[in-house]
Amino acid sequence: MANRSAMFGWMLLLAAGTAGAQAPPAAPRAENARLEPRAIAGSLRETVEAWSAAAESAAWLGYEVPAASGEHQTCCDDGEWNGGSCGACKLEGSRHSNVNLRREKVDLEGPQRILVLLRAEGRKIGRIRVVSGDCTLDAGGLTLVWLSGVNPRDSVRFLEGFVDGREFDQHGREQAARGALAAIALHGDPAADEALARFTAKERPEALRREAAFWSGEARGAAGLALLRKMAASDPSPEVRGQVAFALSVSRESGALGEMIRMARGDSSGHVRGQALFWLAQKAGNRVAQTITGAIDNDPDTEVKKKAVFALSQMPGEEGVPRLIEVARSNRNPEVRKQAMFWLGQSHDPRALDFFEQVLAN
Repeated sequence: MANRSAMFGWMLLLAAGTAGAQAPPAAPRAENARLEPRAIAGSLRETVEAWSAAAESAAWLGYEVPAASGEHQTCCDDGEWNGGSCGACKLEGSRHSNVNLRREKVDLEGPQRILVLLRAEGRKIGRIRVVSGDCTLDAGGLTLVWLSGVNPRDSVRFLEGFVDGREFDQHGREQAARGALAAIALHGDPAADEALARFTAKERPEALRREAAFWSGEARGAAGLALLRKMAASDPSPEVRGQVAFALSVSRESGALGEMIRMARGDSSGHVRGQALFWLAQKAGNRVAQTITGAIDNDPDTEVKKKAVFALSQMPGEEGVPRLIEVARSNRNPEVRKQAMFWLGQSHDPRALDFFEQVLAN
């Protein structure tokens, strides 16, 4: 009896310890895959490098980490959206490593993790993908090694080694660098913000800075907005600052609009001011309209004025058309009036037709 009581006590202790421990991440939903669970041996880098060095034929390796907060889901570029979640994600047969981002309200009870996926062949990693934790992975009959217990900071540091800025100027080919950058940005860990800050340093290639700017706005919240503000104020390239304006337009942070307005009014480059005006037009609202009409009236560059007119044409009809009519009727710059008339003609709005009749009647 004493032995049985002791055994029962040990069982209770074991159960309590198990309940308090964090369970390892479950293997993903997978089909057409030879799933092979594996523990990390040494560091994440050492484990993945040993796996890739042995991968003569094509194979996949994956793991999961916490996802960055935000109302979006990610899926492979050839995956299928099924009822608001990512369906079967075909890892084989696609030409690109891109992800599709879907902006929607994410169920707080749903998956808040991402799956990082690496493809090796010929003893070398050539493709990196990232998808939401609820995706079903179709590995096309290949082996899928699944790692458990991956630390997200270690993952960011490991993936950062793939982000070669020279690859961002190359198009139409598989790029591990672009997939690695997307994966880093979607990590729910401050290490991702630190990595993006390094990617946007002035000495890094412009193409990398532009891509990192987008992900800062798309996925990094308040930290991303702070980084974009810094880039808007100090990046030497008008092309990069123009991309910053777009990145601000996709940010969900409340301060992003104000920074776009500042760029539209005060950036030294006409290209950047025009880009900021264009993306502001997608936001609509009275504050935005005032900034755009202010550029038409006050910007010293006629090309920027014309871009501002185009920005008005991109606003909803109830906001843009009346302002275009006012510009066409009263602006002192003939090039600007001509531009406003052109976009009114493209609007097919009855109010524009009425205005044209008035002009022709005089």
